[in-house]
Amino acid sequence: MSAATVPYAEAMDRYEPVIGLEVHVELNTLTKMFCGCATDFGAEPNTQTCPVCLGLPGALPVVNGKAVESAIRIGLALNCRIADWCRFARKNYFYPDMPKNFQTSQYDEPIAFDGWLEVEVPASDAGEAFTYRVEIERAHMEEDTGKSTHVGGATGRIHGADYSIVDYNRAGIPLIEIVTKPLTGAGDRAPEVARAYVSALRDLLKALDVSHVRMEQGNVRCDANVSLMPKGAERFGTRTETKNVNSLRSIERAVRYEITRQAAVLDAGESILQETRHWHEDTGITTAGRPKSDADDYRYFPEPDLVPVAPTAELVEQLRGTMPENPAERRRRLQSEWGYSDLEMRDVVNAGAVEVIEETVAAGATSAAARKWWTGDLARRANAEGVAVTDLGVTPAHIAELDALVRDGRLNDSMARQVMEGVVAGEGSPTQVADAKGLELVQDDGALQAAVDKVIAANADVAEKIRGGKVQAAGALIGQVMKEMRGQADAAKARELILSALGVEG
Repeated sequence: MSAATVPYAEAMDRYEPVIGLEVHVELNTLTKMFCGCATDFGAEPNTQTCPVCLGLPGALPVVNGKAVESAIRIGLALNCRIADWCRFARKNYFYPDMPKNFQTSQYDEPIAFDGWLEVEVPASDAGEAFTYRVEIERAHMEEDTGKSTHVGGATGRIHGADYSIVDYNRAGIPLIEIVTKPLTGAGDRAPEVARAYVSALRDLLKALDVSHVRMEQGNVRCDANVSLMPKGAERFGTRTETKNVNSLRSIERAVRYEITRQAAVLDAGESILQETRHWHEDTGITTAGRPKSDADDYRYFPEPDLVPVAPTAELVEQLRGTMPENPAERRRRLQSEWGYSDLEMRDVVNAGAVEVIEETVAAGATSAAARKWWTGDLARRANAEGVAVTDLGVTPAHIAELDALVRDGRLNDSMARQVMEGVVAGEGSPTQVADAKGLELVQDDGALQAAVDKVIAANADVAEKIRGGKVQAAGALIGQVMKEMRGQADAAKARELILSALGVEG
């Protein structure tokens, strides 16, 4: 059942939101954090396990060196200080998907700490674009849990389920948890800041190539902490933690909903319960989970089976040398090189087409043609079919080849779309499809002039309007010429001949 809420604008009139974000990132290492089991997504349940990740007696863990290097690179990208000595701890709690009854994590000695990330918050109905500096508390190493599936019942959760099954394939997969300091001062833009931060973080992780960053597969999951304090107050309110939100849109919606729900509770003179909450994508609400534990409840103590991690200064500097260009700076550079407007670049980013356009331009296409295809016809087709635009079977080389055919004068835009249909259908390269379909602009000026004369003669009234100064009316005649030539005429050339025949300057 949905809790009472107040309109968002009213909540913002009386309260200041404070948010904190904990982002869990699954690393893309080939093996798990403390054992040699594979990490392939979608494997048959419980086929990627061993005594170590199942927590069997006598099994001893060994730290995954690649995961440590990935953690350091993430810390460097977040402008963190890298610890020269840190260690793992046992976080003790019971849950069916925790085979050891504790999680091997880091507590008071994380590998990276005291960082920051500049986040660009795009313009929206709420206001103009701005930059927000997110302060990073820590980025620490740990292992993922298994996956519980609760069968039966109406909610898919353990309460009311007929039974539960557990898949331990995910147990032990390397995780980096990135924790922000409290984010204040964003006012009514706080939900947008939360979304923009996770989006920027995802882009950064993708550029680092340390995670598959597929939120729908749980590679990146966000816990959103939200609290409210009355305007003018200095003490933070009691927070709730909405767990495992796994899409950018849902992060913004979940934060916004919690603000409206908490405002209603406080307006009624009641207190906020410190608890975890579940996000429901279908209804757009959160519901209560369990009372939120404090650190003391987990009985942290140093992991006795693992030696401390002590990265050398030489290793840190070596890894610093592998850092990629910052994604935001890269986008600004590419936008300048491609000559895109802010709106055009925003559409490219929203379509997830930055990389594929970069590859297409590198293959020889113009930046305008690359944007037109990847964010236009192909994007619409991909949305209709529910697939990624890069899964349509069209490559950057195809777009570059098709663009060359248009620029060389063999095809017009209409023909190019027909060719693209054939490429998507798997009929071959653009040139092969054009050849097979007999698509080629008529180069015979005499045939085109004859078509123009015929169309002018058949549309004397339109021709007279053009002579009278309504040059835009030439579009109707161009259409007739294209029909006469079965679509195999150059529209620009047809326009030129029409205006010349009528004694009008273009």
